[in-house]
Amino acid sequence: MDELAAYERRFRRAGLPLLIEDYSASEDIFTRVAPLLAFIAFLEVFGAVDLSWPWWANVATVLGALAVLLGALALRNHARGRPAFAIPERVGPVELAIFVLVPALLPVVFNQQVTSALVTAAGNVLILLVAWGVVGFGLLSIVRWAGARLVTQLAASIPLVARAVPLLMLFAVVLFLTTEMWQVFAEMELASLIAIVALLMVIGSLFVVGRIPREVGALAEQAAHGVPPLRRAQRVNVGMVLFVSQALQVLVVALAVGVFFVVFGLLAIDDGVLDAWLGHAGHAIVDWSVFGVRIRPTQELLRVATAIAALSGLYYAIAVLTDATYREEFLDEVTGDMRETFADRGRYLALRAG
Repeated sequence: MDELAAYERRFRRAGLPLLIEDYSASEDIFTRVAPLLAFIAFLEVFGAVDLSWPWWANVATVLGALAVLLGALALRNHARGRPAFAIPERVGPVELAIFVLVPALLPVVFNQQVTSALVTAAGNVLILLVAWGVVGFGLLSIVRWAGARLVTQLAASIPLVARAVPLLMLFAVVLFLTTEMWQVFAEMELASLIAIVALLMVIGSLFVVGRIPREVGALAEQAAHGVPPLRRAQRVNVGMVLFVSQALQVLVVALAVGVFFVVFGLLAIDDGVLDAWLGHAGHAIVDWSVFGVRIRPTQELLRVATAIAALSGLYYAIAVLTDATYREEFLDEVTGDMRETFADRGRYLALRAG
């Protein structure tokens, strides 16, 4: 059992928890976040509070709401023959329903706040979905695994960077020095800018995701010889590792472009240029002088640099998609890193079968 547990820890560290046999949401996902869910449910007890009431009425309401929540937990534990207030060792559909519904019913029961109840229920469902994605697919482990290999993967992609970045920078500099770019993005509402950046990120992600199934198939064929084929959920887990690895590279390139244009703008775009383009000198965040050089970053500069970075990230994502040499080298790199994990899977399955 200790050896099996050691293999399963390796799978989790590699961002591939679904390689664990008998991996289930009830025992391996929601049970791991049960203390966090309990803490969130406790905080949501205060949703029954009404600030227009006297303090003593709100105290009584919180105590009553807490009694309802603890009563639901005690009844469920009693049905399983466990101590009344013990954290469940297995979080199944009933426990999840308690987490979603009981805190949501408290505002209705105590002060008829139907809207608050609906928001609480929707928020709890969203929390469960996030927990299922982050813990169930080992998202944090995937990011850690991909981050540890980011430098070597970027080094392996130098030929692509050498081909893509000069054209990318030429395109970006031309955009950056146009009046229209500043007039569109410099004074745009922050919510609109965030929406545009999010749209470009979604489009870039779709380009990356479009090739993932083919790459997962190639990876499974190269690195999984002698072991049973991957199940659908396991292939999705491997696909997430590939997606995060490539997305981190695109993000690093986009951030580097954004930082470059912030620095470039500080040196090249002065108050006179801003006044000619925008009709004013911009809204300075700070105004310093360093060795005689004026450092005056403005909100407008940061917004334009952010837009340029997002557009550059989309361009690089498309370049990654269409460069066959890069994708072959990237797959070779990832396959080499995963080969030991797949070999561990073979030994793990043999150990379970024995």
